[in-house]
Amino acid sequence: MSIIQEKSRRDFMRLGAGSLLSAAAFAALPAVVADATQSGDAPMQRRRGGRGRFRSVDEALAQGVSSGTVVGVAALAADARGVIYEAAYGKRDLAGPAGVTQDSVFWLLSMTKAITATACMQLVEQGKLGLEQPMSQVLPQLAAPMVLDGFDASGRPKLRPAKRAITLRHLLTHTSGFTYSNWSDRLPQYEKATGMPDTAESRNGAFASPLEFDPGDHWQYGIGMDVVGKIVEAVSDQSLEIYFREHIFEPLGMTNTGFLISSAQKQRTATTYTRQADGSLKPLPFEMSQRPEFFSGGGGLFGTPRDYMAFLQMLLREGTFNGAQILKPETVAAMRTNQIGDLNVNPLKSSAPAWSNDANLFPGMQQKWGLSFDINTRPGPNGRSAGSYSWAGLLNCYYWVDPVKKVTGAMFTQLLPFYDARVVDLYGGFERGLYGGLARV
Repeated sequence: MSIIQEKSRRDFMRLGAGSLLSAAAFAALPAVVADATQSGDAPMQRRRGGRGRFRSVDEALAQGVSSGTVVGVAALAADARGVIYEAAYGKRDLAGPAGVTQDSVFWLLSMTKAITATACMQLVEQGKLGLEQPMSQVLPQLAAPMVLDGFDASGRPKLRPAKRAITLRHLLTHTSGFTYSNWSDRLPQYEKATGMPDTAESRNGAFASPLEFDPGDHWQYGIGMDVVGKIVEAVSDQSLEIYFREHIFEPLGMTNTGFLISSAQKQRTATTYTRQADGSLKPLPFEMSQRPEFFSGGGGLFGTPRDYMAFLQMLLREGTFNGAQILKPETVAAMRTNQIGDLNVNPLKSSAPAWSNDANLFPGMQQKWGLSFDINTRPGPNGRSAGSYSWAGLLNCYYWVDPVKKVTGAMFTQLLPFYDARVVDLYGGFERGLYGGLARV
């Protein structure tokens, strides 16, 4: 797989997997994700379709490929008993014959956040961390956070001390004040004025960014989960690659998920495409650095759809799957409960339209945030219950967990810009068809 032009790679990473906050350099062990046997290269692979109950989902996904909405797509769903739908349509790359399968490798980007939150909450369960604990006790770099208050006439940044300490809850809920550069009008200017390296460069020197607001004052999507990744490493004395593997991936049987991927897995990684102005799709080959100074807890994981469904089934089953208890039921319940009080989730306003459109998962609906999840406070338009929780990845990957109807679903593509209208419609068709099929039992 080719490496994207460096400028584009920096822009891509700034939006998709930017990390923040300085931490002592650590030795990243060069472990690779284990390979699994690929189940075939046919353009379509499906099992457990439910005796035709989900025919409308098959039709929607097939139409998504034939219409040029996506090059390839994989979708899965499960209930409390197991996988009820699994299908893949299209190709990994238009230039080759190989089809997308459930064992194709996708860059998960912000779908990484839920896994980082799970690791963090394991440490909370063990009494090694507390949600209200000031995180300066773990990372001294957080002892005196500064808020960016604008720029003077000569372009120099104006900073002031934050009014309160940054807690673990702030970081898990995007209320810490740390934001992504590409959702900000000011952070790119700060980087230019100070010479601070961009987080896209995967260098620890990029972790000196100021806050955009005082902790607890607002909800703004950002790099708090990258900071949480640093906290997990500091408390566990392991890199995220090793901690995730030992405490989450191996117990769940997620043998194809990790920050580092093997040469064989690169051969079955789905190519990223970008939507052009005329609606056509253009390849954008990309390879995330395999020698980073830090692992991005906010967006660095690669994995397969089948692996990620194992993780979602763990959440659906209140923390236990594959014979392993990853979290306690009360912890999962807390993670899907409003943790931001009277604050609301704000629509995402993109300052980089090549990489993301403006995004709002539930327009017109009040949304809350749990411990790494968006929560719809009313029933969704396509079938999910009020109180369901969800999120997405930059390359138009999406998932949800419905704790009321006991169903979870996920759809995987590799397409920019994020929140592509055609892909969002396809995702809606998948969800509607799934709930419609379940109603026909």
